[in-house]
Amino acid sequence: MLLTWELLPLTGLVNARYLPPAHEAIGGLISNFGLTDFWVAVGDTMQAWALGMIIAVVLATVLGFIIGSSTFLRRFTNSTIEFLRPVPSVALIPLAVLLFGVGIESSLMLIVYACFWQVLIQVLYGVADVDAVAMNTARSYGLGPFARMRYVTFPTALPYVMTGIRLAAAVALILAITAQLIIGTPGLGAEIASAQSGGNYVSMYALVLATGLLGVLINLAMRIIERKILSWHSSVRTEVAA
Repeated sequence: MLLTWELLPLTGLVNARYLPPAHEAIGGLISNFGLTDFWVAVGDTMQAWALGMIIAVVLATVLGFIIGSSTFLRRFTNSTIEFLRPVPSVALIPLAVLLFGVGIESSLMLIVYACFWQVLIQVLYGVADVDAVAMNTARSYGLGPFARMRYVTFPTALPYVMTGIRLAAAVALILAITAQLIIGTPGLGAEIASAQSGGNYVSMYALVLATGLLGVLINLAMRIIERKILSWHSSVRTEVAA
């Protein structure tokens, strides 16, 4: 892919002004590593990502266990969840700007909305996957609702929760960059828009590469955390053995 990118402008198939060769963008990215403004933008993006993830994961996990543990609540909320879940977060950008302006709150609203459903659905699947025999056995041993949640429901649902968090981590980064790009909240997205409007295309592509690098690092970190937390689970043990 990099070779194709390098050759396209060099062979004249595309205008080198608008798509500079890959080596120039990579050089720009390396130069950015020595700039304070670049790291400030990375920090703004990661702050929005982290805050959005924390809020979404806490809300979705708590509500997921409450809703998933009740047949009535599952049926009562099913149509609402199925109606709201497909609504793309970017469609809420006008509402976010009206409510919160161009501050980080707008980014958080979009991130939380998109990530909430990723985690909530996985938690609901996890709670629904609890073995009925194990639950009945826990009841027969006199375990109360909280003890059954702690020793039966939570271990079963945890792999699903971790999958939801890993999926949400990638979505949160996409929404953080998108919000900064469109709304103009501080961060890498806003820097990309600024470079594009100023005609500094090498810097623009360098920043795009930086967002890709961030995505790879986040995904790698989430997989390491998932393996650590689920080291007891058969799926992780099988993966490690293979």
